[in-house]
Amino acid sequence: MNLLGEAAAGVGLGLALVAIALLLARSLNMEDAIEPKRTPKTDGGYVSGFPTGYGKPTGIIRWLTTVDHKDIGLLYLLLGSVAFFWGGMDAMMIRTELFTPSVDVWNSTTYNGLFTMHGLTMLFFFATPVIFGFANYFLPLLIGADDMAFPRINAIAFWLLPAAFLLVRFGLVSDIFGHVIQPVLGNAAAQAFFTLEPPTTGWTMYTPLSRQQGNPMINVMLLGLHLSGLSTTMGAVNIIVTTFTLKDVEWAELDIFSWTLLTQAGLVLFAFPLLGSAILMLLFDRVFGTTFFALNGGGPLLWQNLFWFFGHPEVYILVLPPMGLISLIIPRFSGRKLFGFKFVVYSTLAIGVLSFGVWAHHMFTTGMDPRLRASFMAVSLAIAVPSAVKVFNWISTMWNGNIRLTAPMLFCVGSIATFIIGGVTGVFLASIPVDLVLHDTYYVVGHFHLIIMGLIPFAIFAAVYFWFPIFTGRMYNEFLAKVHFWLTFIGVMLTFNTFIVLGMVGLPRRYASYPPQFAFLQQVATVGAFIIALGTLVWVWNMLQSYRNGPVVTDADVWNLKEHGFFSREWQWFEERLE
Repeated sequence: MNLLGEAAAGVGLGLALVAIALLLARSLNMEDAIEPKRTPKTDGGYVSGFPTGYGKPTGIIRWLTTVDHKDIGLLYLLLGSVAFFWGGMDAMMIRTELFTPSVDVWNSTTYNGLFTMHGLTMLFFFATPVIFGFANYFLPLLIGADDMAFPRINAIAFWLLPAAFLLVRFGLVSDIFGHVIQPVLGNAAAQAFFTLEPPTTGWTMYTPLSRQQGNPMINVMLLGLHLSGLSTTMGAVNIIVTTFTLKDVEWAELDIFSWTLLTQAGLVLFAFPLLGSAILMLLFDRVFGTTFFALNGGGPLLWQNLFWFFGHPEVYILVLPPMGLISLIIPRFSGRKLFGFKFVVYSTLAIGVLSFGVWAHHMFTTGMDPRLRASFMAVSLAIAVPSAVKVFNWISTMWNGNIRLTAPMLFCVGSIATFIIGGVTGVFLASIPVDLVLHDTYYVVGHFHLIIMGLIPFAIFAAVYFWFPIFTGRMYNEFLAKVHFWLTFIGVMLTFNTFIVLGMVGLPRRYASYPPQFAFLQQVATVGAFIIALGTLVWVWNMLQSYRNGPVVTDADVWNLKEHGFFSREWQWFEERLE
């Protein structure tokens, strides 16, 4: 891989790890100051034998041995943040290459490795862990449970993820390590590390390419993805059992975020085991010479069917909890209850069911039976209805409300805007004649990034700002938070709407080089991507500085929620903690 890219990735990862160490140390001090010592619990959350007596162990031992749901939630959020920075660095390197039509920054192999790792990192190690972080921290608080149903399984599920992340991204780590030891131990010792090149299969890992490439790093990547699937499935089981067995509220009183987490966990139970099975079959094809995806066996299209049967529910696995966060936060800054609460719940369940009937709309150009193609088009169009229900309910909630444009509210409103554009472009792609023209163009990339980089991160940022006082006991800089929103919103709109235009004029995706007539639009998209990166730097600075020096929260009702009756369970818990 290009040495400049390696150095940038290494420095970025090192800075992220240093930031994590500072955050963990700060969190330990803050929690010791706010939370009184408690007696040992049989679930292993509190251990004795330490100099401080009964209570949580101190230092790194606490974070390595904890089974407390709040600690594990923070660990998920920190891992997701590292993945967000690393995957974002991949994106910046991709956009740097695409600033000019020719391949003159990285080479084509590096480019292919970058967009492969960018997709896998963002989907499996950013979005899912961050959502599970919020679930672990707040689900027990929202439903009145003491902890997750299986605390030790909860901890195991998290600690599988860093190992899986290292395996998936080991190609870059191995390449950097090889360059480090090469001057010291020579070429012979370093060669073993250079053989594990970053995979260039694309994040969808389509066969026969992924089956026939000789790079052994693909096997390591597949093992890492399988491990991440095990972790996610264990976390989903915990969410389901916790919700059904430990809640002390009636189903009709369950909050909307918990409903979306429960639906997401159900989707995980059906989708991720299938991905795990497909990965094992591909691994067997590569290592043992089986024929699951060979022409004389199941065929390459078998992989597409199996992958997208997981892949499209995965979109809703990622998007439903952020929708729940938007539905939770908007009423609190509109001064009104969520309009049509039951319809939002029903639409969530409807999306969960319909999501398993739309996978083949990714395969309209494969020559499938036209009758099957039409049925998948119908279901793909139908799933837009419950999604639209949510949008209308969010807008109706804000209508004539006492709207306060705080940072969480701005990100919620921005997420609605990106979701409308991303959703409407998805409706066009669900139409067979349109999809045949736009398939595998930048239009597709723009469509799903308006969801994956629009709705989902916007909702996550809204939740981070909304619950920041609970996490830290401090308040952030509101001005910097609004600067972060506007930079991110402008960058997302500029970048991915430009992708829509590029796709409509016919530019295919995934190529490191392209015809010169598309250079201006590519440069506009690259400028937008760097605006997003600038906004992310503002967010990091705001979070770290506020965590260290932000105003200490003395009144739990930081958002004036009591006035409109929105002082919910997690804020009540925080108030008790302060007292």
